[in-house]
Amino acid sequence: MLDLLIVLAFIAYGIGSGLKARRIASEGLDEYFLAGRTLPGWKAGLSMAATQFAADTPLLITGLIATAGVFALWRLWIYAFAFLLMAFVFAAGWRRAGVLTDAELTEVRYSGRGVLALRVLKAVYYGTVINCVVLAMVLVAAVRIAEVFLPWHAWLPGWAYAPVVDFVSAVGLDLGAGIADALPPAVTTADSLISILLILAFTATYSTTGGLRAVVNTDVVQFTLAMVATTAYAWVVVNAAGGLGALPERVAELYGAAEASRMLSFSPASATDLLLPILVIIGLQWLFQMNSDGTGYLAQRAMACRSEHEARKAGVLFAWMQVFLRSLIWLVIGVGLLVLYPFAPEEAGGEGFAAAREILFVTGIEDLLPPGLRGLMLVGLLAALASTVDTHLNWGASYWSNDIYRELICRRWLGRMPPPRELVLVARLSNVLILLLALVVMAHLGSIQTAWFISLLFGAGMGAVLVLRWLWERINLWSEIAAMGASLVTAPLLLLWLGTDAETEWLRLLIMAGVTTGAAVAITLATPRTDSRILVAFYRRVRPMGWWRSTAVAAGDRPDAPLKALRLRAAAVAVCAASLFLLLVGVGRLLIRPPDTSEAWSVAWVVFGLALFPVWRRAMDAEPDLLTPLQPDRRGG
Repeated sequence: MLDLLIVLAFIAYGIGSGLKARRIASEGLDEYFLAGRTLPGWKAGLSMAATQFAADTPLLITGLIATAGVFALWRLWIYAFAFLLMAFVFAAGWRRAGVLTDAELTEVRYSGRGVLALRVLKAVYYGTVINCVVLAMVLVAAVRIAEVFLPWHAWLPGWAYAPVVDFVSAVGLDLGAGIADALPPAVTTADSLISILLILAFTATYSTTGGLRAVVNTDVVQFTLAMVATTAYAWVVVNAAGGLGALPERVAELYGAAEASRMLSFSPASATDLLLPILVIIGLQWLFQMNSDGTGYLAQRAMACRSEHEARKAGVLFAWMQVFLRSLIWLVIGVGLLVLYPFAPEEAGGEGFAAAREILFVTGIEDLLPPGLRGLMLVGLLAALASTVDTHLNWGASYWSNDIYRELICRRWLGRMPPPRELVLVARLSNVLILLLALVVMAHLGSIQTAWFISLLFGAGMGAVLVLRWLWERINLWSEIAAMGASLVTAPLLLLWLGTDAETEWLRLLIMAGVTTGAAVAITLATPRTDSRILVAFYRRVRPMGWWRSTAVAAGDRPDAPLKALRLRAAAVAVCAASLFLLLVGVGRLLIRPPDTSEAWSVAWVVFGLALFPVWRRAMDAEPDLLTPLQPDRRGG
């Protein structure tokens, strides 16, 4: 009964939040997608963290620890660089740009006849292709949770359940992850389909009615719920495994001292591991990905903040919640599950091993948690799922309503300006379209790791040029078109040539990043510059940092001002990242002490990390405008 009350309270809060914000969200797209640009930084930051706290991520981490050890988690931790770069360098720019979507930024930043085409292409690529793949990954995790916790075949009467089984059999739908092996595939799929449709119906109800206000308000509650529940789960796992101090010894007993040292190490085990994962995957992955400058829902949260300082605060809080706090809890759980659910060495290379280890995160909840705590953890996972789905629905719909319907269909084709309420209606209908497409993609996904590798590969083609458009005035319309075109051509060829094996992923990412970035830079230098009037208007409005010398002079600013500002902000990124990583590794090694490591070094890293706190805090609280004050541009500002 307690579990049911928790679930019902969560559902009531979410729907109530959507209904409460429905009236003001219906006033226009700015209210619907950006909450009237009134969000405080702490709320926007927690909303970012809630979105990244997806139901699939703890499953992914559990699989990574089993397949590649703790060191593999640097693949997720390294994103702190991108998050902090977005916070200190790009967040204020997103806020100043005054756009509704990142696709709309193309018309503020570039000139030329292809600007609209690029804007629409990005709306489709990001808002539909990439967005639906990420949503599908989350829904795969939902399937695995549902198979364990939601046996609808045992709950529903036959007259209500049989038509669902007949439907999935008729269309050949297969959503089962193979967990409930004793059940026929049609029954497993029917259970999963009912669960997903109910979860999506709940999420879509509040996200489509209340817009970003409802999404952010529920995200804060969802993140708190998920963190409390996951912390309780970690405590139970550690106790069942014999306590924190016993975890390393238990891993050594089960897998051998050498293997335990490799699995629990925060650093690479050999020179080869150092060269390939760090220099190619870990060293470059944070930059060569489509969110490297905040593009997507991170930029949306920054644009929705009530000031530039609040936007920066949101990004920094998000990085610490995402990479430090959350990662330490999942690290403990992942290592504990190695002890409680050991595997034989011959299993590690087998087909489906990653998926089998991923599902153990959910299996442990079912096996280890008592009824009340199990219900709390289930709600935490459902909250994590809902927070990701609601954001991707809201974000994806912004492209369809703002960039495709309003700009392309209404203004350019029909020559009219649609009223605000019509645009909000289109936004709400777009949520349904995105959901249907995500369900189709989900039906064809297997392991979450595989889907993650594919999404990283496609995103790797855009990261560098998205960062450079803010930092280098020479980047033009054709730079982005070249990067996107190269990505769409190169990614399928690499998947055909190299497959999706984890062993060749470093080579896929390296080739993709090299080809697409090389193509973008070559096209940039071979094509005309962006119209100087557009660049000056962009400079006055956004105040970009970096290599904008000629534009700064044309705008009446000091020629060295943009580069000086970038140096100051880059230093803040470096100090904040050093503080975060020192504390992450120091505290992580104190919690899970790898064999043959010194505790003194771990304590020293914690002390150094804390000592850097006041340095980056001063940088975060500094005045957002580091450039010479300018008069606003009457044409664009």
